[in-house]
Order: sequence, then structure tokens, then C-alpha cells
Amino acid sequence: MHEYDVVIVGGGLVGGALACALAPTGLRIALVEAVAPETMRQPSYDERVIALSLGSQRILQGIGLWPRIAAEAEPIRRIHVSDRGHCGFTRLDHAELGVEALGQVAPARVMGHAIRTRLATLDTLTTLCPARLCNHRLEGDRVTLDLHCQGRDLQLGTRLLVAADGGDSAIRARLGLGTRGHAYGQDAIITTVTADHASPGTAYERFTESGPLALLPMTEGRYSVVWTCREDETAELLALSDADFIALLQARFGHRLGRLERPSARQAYPLRLALTREPVQQRVVLIGNAAHTLHPVAGQGFNLGLRDVAALAEVLAEPAGRADPGDPETLAAYRRWRGGDQLVTGLVTDLLARVFVNPLRPVLGLRAAAMLGIDLLPGARQRVARRFMGLEGTQPRLACGLPLRTSHV
Repeated sequence: MHEYDVVIVGGGLVGGALACALAPTGLRIALVEAVAPETMRQPSYDERVIALSLGSQRILQGIGLWPRIAAEAEPIRRIHVSDRGHCGFTRLDHAELGVEALGQVAPARVMGHAIRTRLATLDTLTTLCPARLCNHRLEGDRVTLDLHCQGRDLQLGTRLLVAADGGDSAIRARLGLGTRGHAYGQDAIITTVTADHASPGTAYERFTESGPLALLPMTEGRYSVVWTCREDETAELLALSDADFIALLQARFGHRLGRLERPSARQAYPLRLALTREPVQQRVVLIGNAAHTLHPVAGQGFNLGLRDVAALAEVLAEPAGRADPGDPETLAAYRRWRGGDQLVTGLVTDLLARVFVNPLRPVLGLRAAAMLGIDLLPGARQRVARRFMGLEGTQPRLACGLPLRTSHV
């Protein structure tokens, strides 16, 4: 039996970021990951990127990761939101908010490498990879985990188990936790294009009859495309030739960026909303996609997970959290802190996903008026921007770009 204070199951971006965030606390941490990480690959034309809010950038700064990411990130200084075929639009600008950028677009490759490099330096961390969690059970004041790691069986004991094992969380299923939500009947098609009149620093979200279409700025005039389509359209869109796909994309998006070209290979992902009803259990916490899976409209999924990381690290850095990370009062404090943000963000993204595919004429008129109203009213515009920048509500120190208060540990 190997004893730890915290065991994190899931070594992806959210689980890895939590391990980095907890490093200053002095807690004994184990990170369990089923898939061996890839080496630092050379950048590719179509590499996967993640839209980071300003709040997420500050969290990464507080953890000490941002300097390793910044050089290959593209700032989002302006956001243009429009409704195809209708008059509604909204524009957000960093200058009005008094910030250098509203967010950043960063390659997942670079973020993963920054996290792995930091993890390799931590004396208080044990990484088990590849390792599979076979079972876990609550035994008094600890959780016992049965693992299969590199051909042998291991048993771990921990005072807190953190599930960061994704949208199909095995820990959530083993606990029998229900979720609220539904499938959208939509897929997200992901690709990369180049624009011959690129607008550096500007992100676009265009609502179409089948769902939102986002173009996120990347380096070298590239844009990451997230095209939401109906499930019955997916196979046809994937089968199109590059020329036909670009022509259809251009017709949906318009010519704000001039001619779009060089589409990369396309991938499709089914979309759903799933909010875990009770993501905090006795000595178990679910974070990231294990706790909430969102529609990609407004790009809030990963950012919501990083706010989980910041809040959990904050409560565990307190004296009571360091004494017993799984203490009920400590976990209750985390739940009070995160419950509202998780629910509100999930419901807001769900509302946007539903309203902007509704073809009813009264709905069309109301959403056009709402978008124009936000564009014309500075107060409303700034409130919307702060919500999606992750700056609403009480902020953990990490969400302000500050390290945890653990210098006395």
C-alpha cells in the first residue's frame, strides 16, 4: 500500500495543471494516467488549439506555466459575433476592457509539454503511467485504489481522490452519479484554414442555421475552424473534396477574411451537455469534463475546468486542506465556490446553443435585438465580456495570476 494525500486520476491538461498547482502545498500527490504522453512533436499546420480566456491565462501564470506557452500563443484582442442572414452582431474589444488581450489561442501540444516539463521537476509527485484504475472504495478516512500499472498490480491509499478522467469518466460511472443534460444532435467539425486577408488578433463566431461557426486566430495567418453541424450533415461534410468544402465554408462565413484556403484534414466530434449532479462526494471530487461537458459555443469547456483547478488548489492550500485534503468542510467550501459557476456557465452555453438554431421568427427578432443591444450598450458589452473572460465572481489567487499563499509551509 502506497499512501498519498491526493491522487489525481487523469493526467491530461486539467489533471496535469492541478498537479502543478498543488506543488507548493507540500502535499504528497500521485498522478495516474492511462495513456503514455507523446513526445514534443514538431508543430504541424493543423495542430489542435485551445481558446484560453484571460482568466485561464492568469491561472496558468499563477501556476508558473504561462511563460512556456506564451511564445506560441496568438492573442485574441477582438471578438466579432454575427448572425448569418440577419442584422444582429456584437463586437468586443480588449481596449474597452483595459486589458492587453481578451484571451489567447494556444496549441494543445505546447500546453501539454509545459505541464509535463513542470511535473518532471516535482519531488512531491509520483506519476504512474501507463496505469489503469481498476477499482476504488471508501475505507474510513481514506480511499483505496486498485491499479494495474506496467504489468503489475498496485494499491494506493489517499485522503482525496480527484477524478479528472474526462467526459466518459469511469470514476463517475463507478460512483453511479447522474448527470443533467442532453445530446444536441450536432457534431463539431474541426479543421484549419489560411486566410489571404487575415486579421491578427480577431476571433469570429458566426451563428448559422445549423449551429455556431467559429474561426480562432492562429499564427501565420491560420485559423482553427469549429463548425457545428447537424448529425445528418456530418458524413457529407467530411466526404466533400477540399475545394467543395472551402466553397461551402466561405458561403457560410462570408468574406471578412478574404479568401479561405488550404483546409486540413477534418475531424468530427459529437456534442452534448452533461452536468454532474453531485460532483463532490465523500473524499472524491470530479473536475473538468468529468464534472461538466459543454457545447463549444463561446469556448468555455476547458476554461471552466481550469477554474475548478484554481479553486480546488486554493482550498487545499489552506491549513485545514493541507492537514486533511478530504475533510468534509474543505470539500464543502470548494463546492460552494464552484457550484454556481459550473451551473451558470453550463446553462448559458446551452441557452446560446439552443436559441441560435431556433428558426422561429419571433426568436430571430429577439436575438437580433439582443445582439445589437449588447453592441450598443457599453455596460452590457463589458458584463458579457467579463463573464466569458472568466472574471466574474470571487477569484482564487491563481485566477488573478498570483501564487498560492504557502510560503510558510
